[in-house]
Amino acid sequence: MNLVSEWRMLLRREFSQYTLDTFQRDFLAALTVAAVALPLALAFGVASGADAAAGVVTAVIAGVVIGALGGAPYQISGPTGAMSAVLIVLAARYGLQAMWVAGLLAGGMLLLLGIFRLGRIVALIPAPVISGFTSGIAVLIALGQIDNALGISTPPSENAAAKLIAYVREGVSPNFYAVAVTLVVAAVMLLWPRFRRGHRLPGSLVGIVAATLMVVLTGWDVPTIGNIPRSILLENRLDLAAIPWGDFGALIVPAMSIAALGAIESLLCGAVAGNMTGIRLHNSVELAAQGIGNLIIPFFGGVPATAAIARTSVNVKSGGVTRLVSILHGVVLALIALLAAGIIGRVPLAALAGVLFVTAWRMNEWHAIHFYFGKRLKHAMLAFIVTLIATVLFDLTQAIILGFGISTLIFMSQMSDLHINRQPVDLARLAQNDPSFTLPTYPISVYYLSGPLFFAAARKVVEEVEALDQVNATLIFSMRGVPLIDATGVEALREIWRRQRKGGGNLLLSGLPTRAEALLRRSGFLQELGEQRLFWSADQAIRSLGMSLPQPAPEPAPLDTIDSTLVITPHEDRAVRGV
Repeated sequence: MNLVSEWRMLLRREFSQYTLDTFQRDFLAALTVAAVALPLALAFGVASGADAAAGVVTAVIAGVVIGALGGAPYQISGPTGAMSAVLIVLAARYGLQAMWVAGLLAGGMLLLLGIFRLGRIVALIPAPVISGFTSGIAVLIALGQIDNALGISTPPSENAAAKLIAYVREGVSPNFYAVAVTLVVAAVMLLWPRFRRGHRLPGSLVGIVAATLMVVLTGWDVPTIGNIPRSILLENRLDLAAIPWGDFGALIVPAMSIAALGAIESLLCGAVAGNMTGIRLHNSVELAAQGIGNLIIPFFGGVPATAAIARTSVNVKSGGVTRLVSILHGVVLALIALLAAGIIGRVPLAALAGVLFVTAWRMNEWHAIHFYFGKRLKHAMLAFIVTLIATVLFDLTQAIILGFGISTLIFMSQMSDLHINRQPVDLARLAQNDPSFTLPTYPISVYYLSGPLFFAAARKVVEEVEALDQVNATLIFSMRGVPLIDATGVEALREIWRRQRKGGGNLLLSGLPTRAEALLRRSGFLQELGEQRLFWSADQAIRSLGMSLPQPAPEPAPLDTIDSTLVITPHEDRAVRGV
């Protein structure tokens, strides 16, 4: 099924039984979502290095376009804190035109991810890495609002470390009125939910209204948002004639960061809301919708958008049913921008700083952090800390790559850790219980292997075999616990087989899983080994040695020298011991 057909199927499913009552529920949910989205759109527009108007335009276009084309009825998209942390560095380094170009490129990348159904790539990023860069982004958001919170203006810096060094080196003279406004908004946001009916209005909106009234009534001199255009087509927007072509190559990596973050946030948001509603997000449709939306937004002067977990959760909790909630919330925001631009322009920037400080605190995945550190999961703690630091000091793409690399190395280290045990196989008892069994006259070792036989572990198996120095022995490898084999694992088996054959010994394989057998057959190793050396179980292989399989054995071995090397002994071990 192509993406268009899949999207049409979603629409039919959503609106097949749509009624006036359903529309009323969607409309009320849209009003609630718009109330939550407005202060966040203003704040994230400023935090992105653009202005408050850009944040509102982004929320409007994303709400209508991405909401209409999205992969689920509950997704609400717009400017987000995580995205603003990436954009403010980009805008400071290359300017707004470059930021819009990067957003345009990211939109194309997201569209391709959706068309080629590559959304599953995002699922390969480990949870501690996601938690790490989420916390890193929270730190960047908070650091980026110090100017607004203190009521000062300092030159833009390329990273957080440079910003902090500038504060220390040059010193600051805070505007205490701005500090008071910031604290008032933060306090309202933290305390408002404690009131009995506090859930009816978002604390961020209440805090901004209270702070704005306080500044107007007292006449405090604090920086405000300023002029808000009465339009969703901003004068300051992407101009193809003004594209900084000299920086175009340098924008590829930031565009990849924006696309990666957009994909991660959108799919994580869909996973959270899907658990709340029981409705599955269609990943490919959602990614394509995010791509199309971000291809359009720069031409209106907005900043890159993605699905927002907080606004989506509000939609679900408010009883929203269909994607009309997202579309209507965008329309409501557009009307507010057109009709109340003068009022919005008087909002103090310090009030937006208060909103973002609390938002940054809340966006940390505290439950996951408590789990990693409370349970002392050292590998998860390491990946989390490394990714957090890399996010703050470098950029998102580098942070993800570094965190993913650390997690991959840890995983390979864990997977290649083989534990070896030796236990005897009672062949004398086998002969006693089965008169047809003839005791072999050559050494035998049985290896029970468990875990992937890949490049990080294959050499250990070879070294273990070589340590026994039984080139004239029959080796039985029980492979039932081996889920996969890679090329290095195949070469390790081939090396062992040739070593045994050259010394007059033998190699038998038992319990070979389907995937592993398919690879060994495709590589030609099974043809080289011989199908007669494949068995269903280790005890079947042992019985074959005393019945029909010819074996070159120059010297007999006493019974007490026959042993088995075990890694993990499932039911096969009991079978061998019990015969």
